[in-house]
Amino acid sequence: MPERKGRIDSPTARGLDERALKYTASIAYDRRLYRHDLAGSIAHARMLAKQGIIAGDDAESIVRGLDEIRDEIERGEFPFREELEDIHLNIEARLQEKIGEGAGRLHTARSRNDQIATDMRLFAMEACDDAVLGIRGMQAALLDLADANQGAVMPGYTHLQRAQPVLFAHHLLAYFEMLDRDSGRFRDCRSRADELPLGAGALAGSPYPLDREFVASELGFSRVSRNSIDAVADRDFVVEFHASAATAMMHVSRLAEEIVLWSSDEFSFVCLPDAFATGSSIMPQKRNPDVAELARGRTGRVYGNLMAILTTLKGLPLAYNRDLQEDKQPLFDTVDTVLSTLETFAALLPALQVDGERMEAAARNSYMLATDLADYLVLKRTPFRQAHQIIGELVRYAEGEGKALSGLSLEEYRRFSPLFDDDVLTLDVHASIAARDVPGGTAPPRVTEALRAARERLREVA
Repeated sequence: MPERKGRIDSPTARGLDERALKYTASIAYDRRLYRHDLAGSIAHARMLAKQGIIAGDDAESIVRGLDEIRDEIERGEFPFREELEDIHLNIEARLQEKIGEGAGRLHTARSRNDQIATDMRLFAMEACDDAVLGIRGMQAALLDLADANQGAVMPGYTHLQRAQPVLFAHHLLAYFEMLDRDSGRFRDCRSRADELPLGAGALAGSPYPLDREFVASELGFSRVSRNSIDAVADRDFVVEFHASAATAMMHVSRLAEEIVLWSSDEFSFVCLPDAFATGSSIMPQKRNPDVAELARGRTGRVYGNLMAILTTLKGLPLAYNRDLQEDKQPLFDTVDTVLSTLETFAALLPALQVDGERMEAAARNSYMLATDLADYLVLKRTPFRQAHQIIGELVRYAEGEGKALSGLSLEEYRRFSPLFDDDVLTLDVHASIAARDVPGGTAPPRVTEALRAARERLREVA
């Protein structure tokens, strides 16, 4: 190890009360950005040498030292120091211990303000990519479950009341569409995060002849920031990630709620496998849908993180303020929550045991064909409002007699309209579903085509 020449201390922490130092230090959590910080520093050092701002030998020594630091961190051997406040100064101090005074040249033409903005954008872009992959995994699991139960019939609901029969696969495809929109939101967020702030300095830019496009290319950014003040002050991309994650978690939470309902004795549409259910400490018969319940609960935490960053940003004057340190922990929490939820549900869905007979019985043993009966009369030239009234009276009669619609005789049907004929007795849930043969409908050919198209869309995204 080269002889140490001087020591890097935190320029902001010098003389701070110990309590103030602990309060302001971020190294406990921003160490998570080490890969992004190292990548930014390596690209910056190479650019400084390319532009003749520092010597090539110094740049090579800096890059070599940063590579060694990465290895130390990944081996768990890096000596993180709280008095150095953050990941930037911890790395720079360790670099000085390794290569000597040349380490001090690394911070030429940059500020911690544009440095952390770069780290955060790199992190957010990576998180967006990971979220899209997680969504694709959950979408694939939905399609697998739909394919495995393509002929299963279930009650469709409005107001949590049985409404009309649908294919179970059609119901699952609704969640596929929600997740598809979520994927688009994360991709949009990535496109706006994809802008290099490095070179903005503290807020006013740099007096050095920087090649910002070179750094952008090295780090995988498609463009450089257009305004140095905005570059260091902007956290819109953090807000967008939280908003995208909150919407995705809301969609997963809706599915989680249905799994909770479907797995209850009152529904018994699905059975949770032991690997994704927990027991009770005193009731041995219990199989609790804890995974689904936790997804439902953690959705609220993601919402809270979104509100936290919005609240942090709403009163900040330009440019950088220390309040922005508070953007990290909520973002890390949201990233971890949404990615782990997507991964867990991608594993849970194929393991669900679907009771197709139970679902179809629930669809049959109800008055869900009332709309089909109204349509039957409409096709025989009865105005819809009149048909609606006739069938309403018919349903009330059946309820009073304790009969399902399928249990009524033709004579009973004709008490309400002479237009009913023998074919009304053949109407069942399968005929109702088959009749919905329109684009986006639940008819089997349409659902088969929708499943095929959904698979193709996943391949296109990949």
